[in-house]
Amino acid sequence: MPNQLNLVDALALLAVGLVAGVINAIVGSGSLLTFPTLLAIGYPPVVANVTNTVGLVLGNVSGVIGYRRELAGQRARVLELAGFAVAGGLVGAVLLLGLPQSLFRRVVPVLILIAVALVIVQPWLSSYMARHRERAGSSWALRGAVTATSVYGGYFGAAMGVIYIAIFSVFIEDDLQRMNALKNVISTIVNSVAAVVFIFFAHVEWPAVALLAASGVVGGQIGAVIGRRLPDGVLRVVIIIAGLAAVAKLVA
Repeated sequence: MPNQLNLVDALALLAVGLVAGVINAIVGSGSLLTFPTLLAIGYPPVVANVTNTVGLVLGNVSGVIGYRRELAGQRARVLELAGFAVAGGLVGAVLLLGLPQSLFRRVVPVLILIAVALVIVQPWLSSYMARHRERAGSSWALRGAVTATSVYGGYFGAAMGVIYIAIFSVFIEDDLQRMNALKNVISTIVNSVAAVVFIFFAHVEWPAVALLAASGVVGGQIGAVIGRRLPDGVLRVVIIIAGLAAVAKLVA
């Protein structure tokens, strides 16, 4: 583990934090950039995951604020799902700290590959699910799916937003931008709950957190501005490459 960040490390974290903030507001897979970068700097996987979660919270909040217009009229949905997001995020964070770190090292490459696959198929998956939507909104199936995804988010979380979008496309009949705004809120709740647990019970690399948070706030605002117009094809390619690079590093 690095004793201190050098200039190159700091600039790398600022850069990926900015891009991750943009991606999280638009797609929801920014951790597939920041997590590999923390690994490349030299942090062990669990420390990198904990630091990544804490560092991205303010960027998530920034994305929520940027998408506040699309949240109009969704108060009931947020309140309905918030409790399940809190419970799932808490369980996931406790599992991360309670299970052996060796298990996390073995599981993470698989989780990253799943997340990368979700990033690849997300446009087709969302389209398919939207065509096969049978009923809207408030069902226990929706709540269960949100809870399970929140457990995953508290434990690792890469591409959590992609999963939420797919779930909302099935159970909620609404505009995609409004579902994206809801995704930002629920993801922020999960990450915030996990971050609180990690701050009190885990080792957090605060210099890295500060860099990710500072640039992530800016990225969240940028992402909210361009999210309605920017094709995500290029971002998706970058995410896929970064995710595969992380897997290669972990299994090397």
